[in-house]
Amino acid sequence: MDWKQNAEHIEQQMISDLKSLISIKSVLDESASTENAPFGPGPKQALDWLLDRGREAGMSVKEVGGAAGHIEIGEGDGLLGILCHVDVVPAGDGWETPPFEGHERNGRLYGRGAIDDKGPTIAAFHAMKMIKESGIALNKRIRLIVGTDEESGFRCMKRYFETEEMPGIGFAPDADFPIIHAEKGIADLVFSQLPGKDAGLLHSFRSGDRTNMVPDVARAEISVPETISGLEDAFRSFLEETGASGEIINHGESWVIILNGKAAHAMEPEDGVNAGVLLARFLDPYMEGASARFTSFVTQAFGDASRGHALGLDFSDEISGETTLNAGILTYNGSKGGEVSVSMRYSVTFPKEEKLAACREALEGSGFTLDIVSDSPPHHVDAGDPLIRTLSEVYERQTGEKAELLAIGGGTYARTLEKGVAFGMLFPGRPDVAHQADEYVDIEDLVKAAAIYADAIASLAGEQPTDNNN
Repeated sequence: MDWKQNAEHIEQQMISDLKSLISIKSVLDESASTENAPFGPGPKQALDWLLDRGREAGMSVKEVGGAAGHIEIGEGDGLLGILCHVDVVPAGDGWETPPFEGHERNGRLYGRGAIDDKGPTIAAFHAMKMIKESGIALNKRIRLIVGTDEESGFRCMKRYFETEEMPGIGFAPDADFPIIHAEKGIADLVFSQLPGKDAGLLHSFRSGDRTNMVPDVARAEISVPETISGLEDAFRSFLEETGASGEIINHGESWVIILNGKAAHAMEPEDGVNAGVLLARFLDPYMEGASARFTSFVTQAFGDASRGHALGLDFSDEISGETTLNAGILTYNGSKGGEVSVSMRYSVTFPKEEKLAACREALEGSGFTLDIVSDSPPHHVDAGDPLIRTLSEVYERQTGEKAELLAIGGGTYARTLEKGVAFGMLFPGRPDVAHQADEYVDIEDLVKAAAIYADAIASLAGEQPTDNNN
């Protein structure tokens, strides 16, 4: 079967579907949560839209608690899962193209979710349609499992697997090609400032909304006594030195300072510029009391690099590489003190208890404590596993390139499976624009991925011809 040719024939349909899905603003909104839409109306609308496409295609469809659902084809006792999500992170600032319209330009389709994860979801869905329409006999059921809370903690998958069958094997088209066989552990850490009476000059500080994104804007309000002069000139010099942008506004007895960084995914914080860390660095020389302890902690712990050396959390292994820390949410509220919420992506063999003990020792005297809010252990499938061997053969057959095995700091739904890997759809050499302004997908990649996923389904679940000579 020439899956690439089949995918090319449905290119315009995939583009149309992806535009429709992007146009749904499926951002978490717990303030509007209901029993039927636990993560808000946007994610639920996107889920309903995709499930409706499955019904129209004559597939079996089920919704699970308004949080997730699936679209299924095939028969048999075995189950192959393809796990996707339709929720997206907030758009943020700096877009040249409207984030929720799905504009096509220069061979690309722009919009929030184009590559994470609405584009891959559309590619996987159309791969299932191609399989169904081809008439290939299947020895397993193929289930496209769709979540609505991937960007905020996988609660949708927890709800889904409370009542639904666990696939024996599966993949998540929500990362990079060729094959990601190792995902780092993901722990949310909170560094909290001990209370104190000497609030200092910093009235308020805020940067970031989610731990899984590098914050691109930071805002602080400070008092500036007469002993401090030249603050505006110093800020302009700081912007020139760092290449950042921002503004400083006088409000009589106080100043508001806004600094812009660059958003990026928390799995590699150094792809972005952390606006909160940068603003703390600027403010630090002017602070005193508790506010000085806050800015000093942020600067020392996160100012030099994202590998956790200053906190005793640095670690690396051959399977998955370096442990990384992203200070995603930074706040300071006067006498209430400060708090830094961090996404730590830790290596597969990370000695967790030993490193956390070292971190708490490093915090002594800093005025900060450490709490573990959540923890998702690392996920790893051995390189010799039949699932990986088959997907490697598929990738090499469809692309003519070697299927190298990768490890990532991001978390995909693959980690919710007993045996699953992340499989595309960002191709080697393509920039990773997930979670960034002007996110896009290359349309030719959308087509290539649909062909790869169709081949993968056929290879993992299709009836294989019998050699009658044996």
